[in-house]
Amino acid sequence: MKSVVRRAKVDDDLRQAVTYYREKAPDVIGKFLDSVEEAFAHIGKHPGMGSARYAHELDLPGLQFWVCHRFPYLVFYVERSDVIEVWRVLHASRDIPQSLQAGMPSS
Repeated sequence: MKSVVRRAKVDDDLRQAVTYYREKAPDVIGKFLDSVEEAFAHIGKHPGMGSARYAHELDLPGLQFWVCHRFPYLVFYVERSDVIEVWRVLHASRDIPQSLQAGMPSS
């Protein structure tokens, strides 16, 4: 299993999601965060199982995503030789290409 490291933008994404759930459905915040952690654990164990759909669309080789269980959030990541880098956690209804381009990590 590879270590999963989060880029700074991931924390911003999660804060925004928690803020939304705090206003709309505070009782699901814990379940949401558990779902995200489960997704991180899954990609650490099985990084190749993610979808490369946006990698092709945005010409970002290696970019994959995994869907959070029970929540409409996508975890975007890249597998490196020693770690999995999580770049973003985005709601599936967002303009994914625009959101990814706006929050691209610097290499």
